[in-house]
Amino acid sequence: MDVSWYERAVRVLTEDNRWRHLVSSPDPQVRAARNRATGAAARGPVVAVTGAASGVGALLTERLAATDEVKQVVAIDERRGECAGVEWHVLDVRDPAIADKLRGADVVVHLALDLDLETDPAARTAYNVRGTQTVLTAAAAAGVHRVVLCTSAMVYGALPDNELPLAEDAELRATAEATGVGDLLEIERLARRAPRAHPGLNVTVVRPAILVGGTDTALTRYFESPRLLVVAGSRPAWQFCHVEDLCTALEYAVLEKVEGELAVGCDGWLEQEEVEELTGIRRMELPSAVALGAAARLHRIGLTPSPAGDLAYTMYPWVVSGSRLHDAGWRPQWTNEEVLAELLGEVAGRHTVAGRRLGRKDATAAGAAGATVALLGTAALVRRARKARRRI
Repeated sequence: MDVSWYERAVRVLTEDNRWRHLVSSPDPQVRAARNRATGAAARGPVVAVTGAASGVGALLTERLAATDEVKQVVAIDERRGECAGVEWHVLDVRDPAIADKLRGADVVVHLALDLDLETDPAARTAYNVRGTQTVLTAAAAAGVHRVVLCTSAMVYGALPDNELPLAEDAELRATAEATGVGDLLEIERLARRAPRAHPGLNVTVVRPAILVGGTDTALTRYFESPRLLVVAGSRPAWQFCHVEDLCTALEYAVLEKVEGELAVGCDGWLEQEEVEELTGIRRMELPSAVALGAAARLHRIGLTPSPAGDLAYTMYPWVVSGSRLHDAGWRPQWTNEEVLAELLGEVAGRHTVAGRRLGRKDATAAGAAGATVALLGTAALVRRARKARRRI
């Protein structure tokens, strides 16, 4: 019999003595928690948030703690955050002991993901995939009836034949060639398998467009460049999502106003020409072979954190409709133009070439020479790396 990766992972965990008493049935506490779930909406749910000390997790924790529609917030992270009035637990989400911390929770929002460009890819994948799998299994063991996961609209893939906009149920056609997308695709697979492995557990997946608001990604670094790289023949379409809008969308999922697979972003999109006009940054157009080849070489020799696959998301559209959230009454409070303006304010003073942040000395040159430095700087980085390897 062909046993899925997910089922094998569950089997490994259940062989761990720390899990055995949690997943073996029948557990009266687990049954009671599931029976209480039907009445949770009347009194407000108990919500656990992982990754609660920083980023989107911290913002969501603050928001949920302030609303009367939530009975209690359980905050979980590897360090204690600043939000008061919540129940803090300090531990790694990969620790099976998290199941004990989730007892009594009705909903878990899992936001403990590492998508840092500088993190070792293997370590990042190990953390993201194992963390999500552990949270799903622990939630089921603890009697939680809903888990909300957050991935990205990047899972749809950036392709020249994508519809504008994409529906939530569009095929996920991304590959693992862009930063973190392989992890997100595996998380999506775990989300689909979890309800089959754990009957009674519902999973909602939220997929934001380009996230802005204290974030650092290959796509936000695109706007730190002295010139906006445009690949000849491409058709980019830019859609953003402010972290505040993501938090309100997550709150809709927590309160069960909407469920299933949800895409979230600003209404509509911006064409490349509109982006250039709004930013005041001129384009630098390169042939596809040159742009993709240079990106691949620079990443291969370790000079840039972004693989060539990241370029696809600046070449082709991956705009989402967000129709399910709209049908539930949710509306974004930010426009694409407003989010782009906020992003420009956040990246002011930073200078990036091919996804690599330049030092102060190089940044001064980039500001003065613009596109020439971007091109020559890339070539210089390659030559410098080759010379270094010859000396070794």
